[in-house]
Amino acid sequence: MKAQKILFVSQEIEPYVPNSEHTVLGRQIPQYMIEKGREVRSFMPKFGNINERRNQLHEVIRLSGMNLIIKETDHPLIIKVASISAARMQVYFIDGEDYFLKRLAVCDEDGKEYEDNADRAIFYARGVLETVKKLRWVPDVIHCQGWMASVLPALMKTAYSEEPSFRDCKVVFSLVDQPLTLPLPEDFKECINYRTCTDKVLEGIDTPWDGTSLQQLAIKYSDAVVVSSPNAPQNLIDYAKQNAPKCLDYPGEDWEAYMQFFDNL
Repeated sequence: MKAQKILFVSQEIEPYVPNSEHTVLGRQIPQYMIEKGREVRSFMPKFGNINERRNQLHEVIRLSGMNLIIKETDHPLIIKVASISAARMQVYFIDGEDYFLKRLAVCDEDGKEYEDNADRAIFYARGVLETVKKLRWVPDVIHCQGWMASVLPALMKTAYSEEPSFRDCKVVFSLVDQPLTLPLPEDFKECINYRTCTDKVLEGIDTPWDGTSLQQLAIKYSDAVVVSSPNAPQNLIDYAKQNAPKCLDYPGEDWEAYMQFFDNL
């Protein structure tokens, strides 16, 4: 059965941030699916280095305004949107003053890794899922790419599993390079708690919790994994082959392989 509706939850998308392996994946795979007639929605965080005027971002008032509670603190969720005309592709941006305003992806301007990156990943994942609910759009497949999207599979399979938008869809996680080096905060297991997503989702995940743990968490709750980078850590590839129901070896830039993989889930 064809995956007619595909939700892409990316870490970075070209041309909004400097070119990298992440940005190419975030742009080229959705574009290919659109060209093949699939219905696509794409999301990425609204990092502080994205020029809103140049890229013609604007806020979607009807989707904004929700508060997400993390660490017992309300964090306003803002949704923005822009279009990549050449790709006939619309991109939704998850924005929030506490986690993305004036901040880059992994490290600050001095190269220091943000200590709350795990919290940012939680905010991003919940922001995407809540926005898709508001859109009243039901994807067949959710493709998550990068550590920033690593919390989403666990949330979707627990806290959001009975939501009409997600009840029957499959989750695919793409393994890429793992840039996080700092350990996750000690209160991470409390931060991830939401509805039926409790700290039990972390059982069996390697400790001390770090960036590798985040991607193990994504693999554990995904229906399939794609090795999307030649630089993906071997230990995570091995973990995926042992724990994921399906695993696609590195296909390079064969976007058709991705589409066939989605269709066969």
